[in-house]
Amino acid sequence: MAEQSQEKKVLAGVAVLVKNGGRVLLNKRHNVHGAGTWGPIAGHQEFGESFEDCAKRETKEEAGITIDDVAFRVITNDVFEAEQKHYVTVLFDANYVSGELKVGAPEEESDIGWFSWDSLPEPLFLPLQHLLNGETYPSQTTRQKLGEAIEIDTKPSNWETSPTKTD
Repeated sequence: MAEQSQEKKVLAGVAVLVKNGGRVLLNKRHNVHGAGTWGPIAGHQEFGESFEDCAKRETKEEAGITIDDVAFRVITNDVFEAEQKHYVTVLFDANYVSGELKVGAPEEESDIGWFSWDSLPEPLFLPLQHLLNGETYPSQTTRQKLGEAIEIDTKPSNWETSPTKTD
C-alpha cells in the first residue's frame, strides 16, 4: 500500500486590534505558531460563531477585558514558514470598554500590554507585520492604514473640503 502524503491545509484565524485612546493591545505569543512575537488578540471561530462574537470571546478569554464597536478591517495571507502553517487572518478593529488587563491564557501568551503605534514591541506577529506593510486584502496605502490605526486625519495636506470659486 502506497504511503499517503499529509495534505497541508489553509486555516482561518480571527484577530482583533483593540484600541484604547492612542494605544493598541498586543500580547506576546507562547506555545503557538508565531511564538515569541507580539500581536493582536487572535484565535479560531467556534462552530456557528460570528466573526464579531469570536473577537469579543477571544479578547475576554485572553485579556480579561470587554470590547465593543467590533468592525472588519482587512484580511491578511500569512505563511508561517518555520511552523509550516498557512493562515488567512481576518482582522477587526474594536474599542476597549472595561476590565482589568491580564494574561488570561498563559498556555498561549506570556505577556500582554497597551502600546502606542510609534513604539510597538518586537518582533511582531506576521499578520500585524503584513498589516503595517500594507500587504492586505483589500489593499491599503501606508497613509490610510496608519491614519486609521492611530486615528489621525488621512486627508492630504492640499485636500480641499469644498471647491473654491474664483470670479
